[in-house]
Amino acid sequence: MQRCGSIEEVRDNIDRLDRQIVALLCERHGYVNEAAAFKKDADAVKAPQRVEQLIEKVRTTAAAHDGDPDVIEEIYRGIVSVFINSELRLHHDMTNGKDAQSSAE
Repeated sequence: MQRCGSIEEVRDNIDRLDRQIVALLCERHGYVNEAAAFKKDADAVKAPQRVEQLIEKVRTTAAAHDGDPDVIEEIYRGIVSVFINSELRLHHDMTNGKDAQSSAE
């Protein structure tokens, strides 16, 4: 992180980071969508043990970058919750599509 000489410079840097963060979140969402095809049911999508492993990893990463692990955990819990809900919808659509296709045959 670089020190800024004005609020405009702070905002420019935040905007630059937001563009990068959004691009990475979109890429992450693509992988979440791919994961839905490998999961058998809604419980596998929710995967609470995996969520807790992820939270521990991001807390450790935050600390390694002199960040606040509590803040990063809160952010990630929100991200994971939204992605799980999205994956549940996709998994449901994929499962119902397969069921509907099987019934039609």
